[in-house]
Amino acid sequence: MTTPPKPRTSRSTRLAKPHKGLTRPKRAADRISRIVATALPRYAAEARGRLHAGQTVITCAIGAAGISNRKREGDQASPAGYFRLIEGFFKPSVGRRPRASLPFFPINRTLGWCDDPNSGNYNRLVHLPTAARHENLWRDDGLYDLVIVLDYNILPRRKGAGSAIFLHCARSDIAPTEGCIALRREDLRKLLPRLARDAVLIVKR
Repeated sequence: MTTPPKPRTSRSTRLAKPHKGLTRPKRAADRISRIVATALPRYAAEARGRLHAGQTVITCAIGAAGISNRKREGDQASPAGYFRLIEGFFKPSVGRRPRASLPFFPINRTLGWCDDPNSGNYNRLVHLPTAARHENLWRDDGLYDLVIVLDYNILPRRKGAGSAIFLHCARSDIAPTEGCIALRREDLRKLLPRLARDAVLIVKR
């Protein structure tokens, strides 16, 4: 079994339904290199958005505070910008490794993500237990059954500028996130095989 990467210790890093075209491309050249998430103003109170992937439009959840050009730790806003999809994690107890060009690693109960601005491991994968404030990647609510790490505030890292910004599974009612972009699990599984290895997520207001 492939093991997840070790924590970084040095500087590094139902509005619109999917179209039937959301299928696995036959050639690598047909894969999508950029996906775009935007907010839906009329649903601002519900923090909903739409994600454009080629000709497909998918309902997504955004941060409860909307989309911000000045993201800060704990503000519940999704940061605006261009973010590379670095790597992913999946929960093996609820599904197999997804088909994707990105590397995916199984989640276990010892993996976490540091969200403590005062820690040297801020916005990095950590092994538990750890004294620094963190969130567990192993969750019982299904949100991290599939989770993709975005390169927001990775290199360079800015203290307090926000951490754990992921593309992950949404709640069944597409409830707001704490700053991530979230899709229904079935939509995310269908999307991943379509994405190029160097795909970027563009988040804009």
